[in-house]
Amino acid sequence: MTILGISASGRTDGVTGHAVRRVLESSGEPFEYLSLAGLQISGCQGCTACASDNRCRTADDWPAIGEKMLAADALVFGAPDYYGMINALGHACLERTFAFRHREVFSLAGKLGVAVAASYAHDSPVLAYIERMFRSNMMSVVGSVRVDGYSQCYTCGFGHDCSVGNVVRCHGFLESIEPEHLPPTFEQQPEATARAYQVGRTLGSILGARRRHE
Repeated sequence: MTILGISASGRTDGVTGHAVRRVLESSGEPFEYLSLAGLQISGCQGCTACASDNRCRTADDWPAIGEKMLAADALVFGAPDYYGMINALGHACLERTFAFRHREVFSLAGKLGVAVAASYAHDSPVLAYIERMFRSNMMSVVGSVRVDGYSQCYTCGFGHDCSVGNVVRCHGFLESIEPEHLPPTFEQQPEATARAYQVGRTLGSILGARRRHE
């Protein structure tokens, strides 16, 4: 049994990726972690070339990811909230799983899924969207993890003095951004880290039970 963890964040070492990895590591099962940062993944082109064999023909980085999805027994998919919705990279990656849903064949059917979202808002729709995409592929949702995001305003170089940014919104205008102003990292969020551990353990338990009954 193997698990594929995907972080759709544009950051290679951001909050989203750390949360995904915590779920993976807590499972006790073999896993592969994949960051989508820097990859070229377009949205579905609607070409329907995949209808004959459930394989996407668009020539970018996604087909190789799709093959990893097919080979895995479970997916842990994490994405940040941008403008009150899943970021474009995460949306494109999940949208392309349309290739797996033709002619009454659901290529991801029966696989387990865990959704991870990095957001400021507790009612962010990102988790619900990821879970809906899992279910549309006839996957089983094991659980979800929401972690507080880490706004780009803290690292862009102008956030301390930008009237429309999150730094000023939270702290007012600053001469400089000091350590005490920084939002918590994933490891500094005990509720989120505990939830990621719990969901990871549950995922590993289910996969272990499946393996014993094979």
